[in-house]
Amino acid sequence: AVFNGLQAALGCSYFYHYLNTLKKVPMKLAVGLFLAAIATQQAARAFVLPHRHHHYNPSFSCTSLLFARRVPRVVDTSSSTGPKGPRRGTSTREPQSPKLKRAPHQFDHTLEEARPFVNALQEIQLQDSNDNAPVYELSNSTTAGDIITQNHIETFSLNDLFPNLDFSHKFATSTAFREDLRNSIRQDIFDTTPTYHGMSEKAKAMLLLPDSSLQGSWKCQNGGWSRANNDDNLKRSRMNRLTAVLQQHLGDGAPTGDAFMDTIGKLCGRKPSTHLIDIVGVLTRRIPHSWHQDTGNSPENSKTVLLGFPPTDNYNGVGVFSHVVKLKREQFAQDGHSPMEPVLYKQDIDDEYIVRPKFAEGQEIIAYRDVHVLHSSPDVAYRTSVMRFM
Repeated sequence: AVFNGLQAALGCSYFYHYLNTLKKVPMKLAVGLFLAAIATQQAARAFVLPHRHHHYNPSFSCTSLLFARRVPRVVDTSSSTGPKGPRRGTSTREPQSPKLKRAPHQFDHTLEEARPFVNALQEIQLQDSNDNAPVYELSNSTTAGDIITQNHIETFSLNDLFPNLDFSHKFATSTAFREDLRNSIRQDIFDTTPTYHGMSEKAKAMLLLPDSSLQGSWKCQNGGWSRANNDDNLKRSRMNRLTAVLQQHLGDGAPTGDAFMDTIGKLCGRKPSTHLIDIVGVLTRRIPHSWHQDTGNSPENSKTVLLGFPPTDNYNGVGVFSHVVKLKREQFAQDGHSPMEPVLYKQDIDDEYIVRPKFAEGQEIIAYRDVHVLHSSPDVAYRTSVMRFM
């Protein structure tokens, strides 16, 4: 319940950071938070979910209870009337359709900023990728660098990285392949990340749910990964499930799982952080953009790399990748800024500057330098997830 509430309140991108913070909370306080969250969810089930007019939301959480409105109870008086009319305390009003449910989302968005649930596919069909958007100059910046002359966003295909396998076409046209690929990556990363080794089975199952964001390191060769069982037969390679999936869908010439991860990871440059996160994010609502940089630094030309997982076959459109604003000048974090914290920018940016990178067959991967752009989760997302390599 605590995980569920935190993910809804804080947003998937930074959930892991707050989870680490939670580990430092004294045990008595942590237990108190847990019991309070359990009580809140029990109240949610009794207070909101039983009403037949409530719009069921699979991502319903402790936090969303704060924004749910109780639907007025309507009593059936068909058998309670008599010579004196309806019983006292009953209502003869006709049931009314409830107002569209509103809910919270990531970061510090207020209730007034909340947006109603939307049909994402219909919404994104009205959006343009705006690839030729003009560059944006931050006003009053004290950490701006040189004018940027290179392309802000690069695009790669799986065929480029793994030739002679028809990789892009199979990835674009097979939901089963994409699901198997994503799930095997998540399971292999989870099994070989020491942070997760001591977790209970219930906690493991929760983190591996397909709509939960998962983090670790993408680096396989000399990556410092380990397994909880220390099986010598499994130490030679890391991504064993992924290897099996690639061979099943691509044939004998398929790369190993380790080669797949390290090949995409090398697009990050010579000095990557090796951080990987599989981001799901908000999928059912329109949300305000939250412009930021992940670190505000790009040492030795390092890049952020995104591998998109669309929700449908043969998809060609926006909503899978993060939205991007191309900066006129390099923008760096202030001296002393923690490398584990994002650099947030509160100003509103006109739509003419916003690039919504398009996913398509042959355009499964994009890359950019963190100091060259501001980026945000899509205002309307249409994806299974996006994997971010850094």
